[in-house]
Amino acid sequence: MLLLLGAFAVMPMLLPWLAARLGSRAFLVAAVLPLIAFAQALMMTPTVVAGGVPFESYAWIPSLDIALSMRMDTLSWLMTLVVTGVGALVMIYCRWYFDDNAEGLGQFSAVLLAFAGAMYGLVLTDDLVVLVMFWEITSVLSYLLIGYYHRRAASRRAALQALLVTTLGGLVMLIGVVLMVVESGTSSISLILAEAPTGAVVNTALVLLLVGALSKSAIFPFHFWLPGAMAAPTPVSAYLHAAAMVKAGIYLIALLAPVFAFTPVWRPIVITLGVFTMLLGGFQALRESDLKRILAFGTVSQLGMLAVALGYGTRDAALAGITLLLGHALFKSALFLIVGVIDRQVGTRDIGELSGIGRQAPLLATAAFVSIASMAGVIPTIGFVAKEATLTALLDEAVQGEVWGIIALVGIAAGAVLTAGYGIRFLWGAFWTKPGVDGDPAPATTWPKTSIGFVSAPLILSTLTILGGLFAAALDAPLAGYADQSPLSSPGIAAPEEVAHLALWHGFEAALWISLGTLVLGGLAFWITAKRDLTTRVLPFTASDVYNLTLRGIARLSVVTTSLTQRGSLPVYVGTIFVVLVAAEGTALLAGSDWQSELDLYQTPMQLLVAPIMIIAGIIAVRARKRYTGVVLVSVTGLGMVLLFASSGAPDLALTQILVETVTLVAFALVLRRIPSRLGDHNQSVAPLFRALLGAAVGITMAIVAIVATAARNTPPISEQFPELAYTLGHGKNVVNVALVDIRGWDTMGELSVLILAATGVASLVFVTHRSDTLSQVQSIPDRFGRSRTPLVETPDGMQPRTAGGGSTRTAWLVGGQKIRPENRSILLEVIVRVLFHTIILVSLYLLFAGHNLPGGGFAGGLVAGMALVMRYVAGGRYELGAAAPTDAGRLLGVGMSIAVACAIVPLFWGAAPLTSAVFEAEIPVLGHIEFVTSTIFDIGVYLVVIGLVLDVLRSLGAEVDRQSMDAAGTTTREVNIR
Repeated sequence: MLLLLGAFAVMPMLLPWLAARLGSRAFLVAAVLPLIAFAQALMMTPTVVAGGVPFESYAWIPSLDIALSMRMDTLSWLMTLVVTGVGALVMIYCRWYFDDNAEGLGQFSAVLLAFAGAMYGLVLTDDLVVLVMFWEITSVLSYLLIGYYHRRAASRRAALQALLVTTLGGLVMLIGVVLMVVESGTSSISLILAEAPTGAVVNTALVLLLVGALSKSAIFPFHFWLPGAMAAPTPVSAYLHAAAMVKAGIYLIALLAPVFAFTPVWRPIVITLGVFTMLLGGFQALRESDLKRILAFGTVSQLGMLAVALGYGTRDAALAGITLLLGHALFKSALFLIVGVIDRQVGTRDIGELSGIGRQAPLLATAAFVSIASMAGVIPTIGFVAKEATLTALLDEAVQGEVWGIIALVGIAAGAVLTAGYGIRFLWGAFWTKPGVDGDPAPATTWPKTSIGFVSAPLILSTLTILGGLFAAALDAPLAGYADQSPLSSPGIAAPEEVAHLALWHGFEAALWISLGTLVLGGLAFWITAKRDLTTRVLPFTASDVYNLTLRGIARLSVVTTSLTQRGSLPVYVGTIFVVLVAAEGTALLAGSDWQSELDLYQTPMQLLVAPIMIIAGIIAVRARKRYTGVVLVSVTGLGMVLLFASSGAPDLALTQILVETVTLVAFALVLRRIPSRLGDHNQSVAPLFRALLGAAVGITMAIVAIVATAARNTPPISEQFPELAYTLGHGKNVVNVALVDIRGWDTMGELSVLILAATGVASLVFVTHRSDTLSQVQSIPDRFGRSRTPLVETPDGMQPRTAGGGSTRTAWLVGGQKIRPENRSILLEVIVRVLFHTIILVSLYLLFAGHNLPGGGFAGGLVAGMALVMRYVAGGRYELGAAAPTDAGRLLGVGMSIAVACAIVPLFWGAAPLTSAVFEAEIPVLGHIEFVTSTIFDIGVYLVVIGLVLDVLRSLGAEVDRQSMDAAGTTTREVNIR
C-alpha cells in the first residue's frame, strides 16, 4: 500500500510529458495505476472478510509519533475499491471526452491522477494528522480540477468557492484533530477508536471534526459549493462529486460513528443537518432544468441521507449506510458520465432543448434508467437493497420510541419521495420525447454516432448496480465487518432479537410498503412540478448569498483596515514599528530581574579606530541633502562592520558583509536613477523633534538590550560545540559555512525561500507585462542572405543602425557596447571588465568549493559572481547583461531551490534525517587523499539562488528600468516631432 502511494506521488509527474505525445490516450496510461490499486484491494478481500486488517507503517516524524501508516479494515477496503475502481473508469472515459489538442490536457490528467492518490491515502491512513494532510491536498487538487476552464469566470469563481469552504472546514477540523490527539495521547485512529475517550474536550473535538466532515460532504450550511462546482468538466463531477471527494466527509462520519455516535453532540448535529440537507437538495433538484445541476442537488440530498444512515450509530443502520455508500458511488457516477456524453454529443444539458434522445441512444437510456432506478430504490438494484435496509433499521428504532429514530425515518422517507421525483424528472428531461418539441429539427435533438468506448464506463457502472442488488446476499459478509463495530441499538432501546442481513427480498415487510409509497408519491411530485415554473426564489436569501455577503464584508473590512493603517507614508510605517519596539522592549526590560553587565571598553584597537568613523558617518548621513550621498554614508557603517568582523577573527563574516554592502549599494544606485538627486523642500522632516526623540529612544533601548544580553546567559552557549560538530559531523574546518549548510541547514533553507520571495516581489513591482528574457536576443539588421550584419544602437527613437544613428565605430570589447549611445560608453571600463570577468567567475567558484574548509561558501561565491554580472551591466548596459547571463533569473532561483530541497529529501530514502550529509573519501594518485561532502551540493543550490537574486535585481531595477526610460524618452521625442 505504501508502495502504491509512492507511485501515486511519482506517476503524475510523467503525465504532462505523455499527454504532449499521446494526447488524450495518456488517460489510458493514467488509468493503469488505479487499476493496479483496485486489483490489490480485491486481492485483500479474503483477509478483510475474515476479520484481518492489513497494516503497513513507516515512521515519518518519530518525535511527534506521526507515521505514514496504512490500515485496510472493512470501511477502508470498500472506500479503496470505490476510489480506485471509479477513478480508473473515469480516466478511461476521459480518453473520449477530451480532444487530443485540448488545452491543459497534461496538467489536468496529472492533477486527476494525483487526486486519486490523495484519496487513496486519505481512506487508508491510520494516522489522524496524516489524514488531515491528505484532506487538504484533496481540497487544493479539487480547486485545480474545478477551475480547469480557467478562462471562464464561472469556473474560477466555483473553484475558489469550493476551496474556501472546504479549506475553512479543514482548518476547523485541524483544531479538533489537535484536541483529540492531545486528549487521547496518540494520533493513531485505530488506537483512538479502541480507547474511546470521553469528556468535554473530546465532545468539543468531535464538533470541530464534524464541521470539517460536513463542509467536505456539502452538508447544510456548506451545501452551496457543490452545485457551483458543476462548472468543472463532467469527469471531475463524476469522480470528485459523486464517488471520491464528497465521500471524504461521509467516510470520516462513518469512521467515528461506531464509537462516538451516542455522545451528546453527535446526533443533534449529524441527523438534524443530514435530514434538512436531504430535503433541501431534493426540493431544489425538482426546480432545476440543467441535467448536471439536477444531479448536483440530488447529490447534496443523497449525501444528507448517507450522513443520517452512517451517522445514526446502530449496527443495522451502519450496514444499510455502507451499502448505500457503495450504491451511491455506482449510480451517481454513472449518471454524471451519461450527462457528459449527452453534453458532448448535442452541446446542451437543458431539458427544454432535449427530446427523443432515448430512441436514438437506447444503450445510454437503459444505463440511465437503471441508475435512476437504483437511486430511487427500485428492485432489483443495490439502491433498493440499501433503501429497504435503511428504512428497516430506522423503523425498528422509531417503533420503540427513539426520538432520533423517528426524525431520521420521517426525513429519509420524505427525502426518498423527492429522490424519486427528481429522478423521473432527469429521465423525462434527458430522454423523453416532449410535446411541442417532437419533430423539431433543431441540432440539439440530433444524436451523432457514439463510440462504444465513450459509453463503456457508465454501462459498466449501471450494470454493477443491478449485480449488486441481485447478489446482495454475497455483499453481506464483507460489509458486515464494518457494521458489527456498532452497538445493536440506541441506549435505552431494547436490542433486536436478530441482526439484519442484506438480501434482495425480505418479504412484504413494513419497510417495503414505505418504499413503494415513496415511489408513488415521487411520481406524483414530478407530475405536479413538471409543467410549473419553480424558478421563483422561495426564501429571501440562501446560503450562497450569505457566502457572497461574507466575502464582500471581508473585502470592505480589508479596504477600511488598509486605509487606516497603510497611509502611503514610509515615516509613519517606520515610526510605528519603532514605537512598538521601544514600548515592548522597554516593558520587558523594566519588568525583568536584576540587570547585570559585563562590559569592556574595547577588545581590539581596531574598534577604537572604526567606531568613531561609523558614528560620524551616521551623523553626517542624517544631515546629507543628496540622496546618493546619504546612501554612501550609510554604507560606511556597513564597511566599518567589515573591519570589526575581520579584526575579531571572523573572515567569513567580513567577506560576506563587504559583498552584501556592495550589492546593496548597487541596488540603491539603480533605484536612485529614477529619483531626483537632491532632497526637495517637501522631503523635509515632519516633526523633527519627535523623530529625534524616537531615534534616540530606539538607540538607547537597543544599547541597553545589548548590555543586558551580554550578561544574561546562565548556561554555556550551544555554539561552543559548533567547532567540534563542524569537524566530526560536517567534515569541514570552516565552522560558519558548515553551520549554514549542515548544522543549521533548515535555517538556510528558510533564508533561501525569503530570498526567492524578495526577488519575485521586486520583479513584480517593476515589470509591467511579462518577465520573459529578451535581453539575450542579438538585435541587428539582416543582410540579403538573412545574416545579421549591421548592429543596432539604442536611441531615443528606438533601436537604429549604428551608422545611421551616429553610433561609435570604435572596437567593441563587449557585445552590448555596440548598442550603447557613444556618449555613454567607456572603452576603459569595457576593457577592464573584459579582462576581469572570467577571473572573477573563477574566484566565485573557488570560494564556493573552498568554503567548507576556508573562508567562502555558496553565499559569498554567489555574491562574487553577482558582482561580475554587475560589472558587465555597468560597462555594457542591459544587452550586455543579457549576453553575460543568457537565462532567466527565475530558472536559476528555481534550480537552486530545487537542489536545496533535494538535499533535504534524498536522505529520507536511506532512513536518515533531512539534510543529513554524507562524506566520500578516496586516495587518488597525484592528488592524494580527497574528501567530498554532500553538503557541498546544498551549497551549490545556495550559490545559484544568490546569483539568481542578483540577476533578478539587475534585470528589474536595471535593465527593465532602462527599457521603460527609453520607451518614455522615445514617446517624448515623437510628441515633440509631431508638434
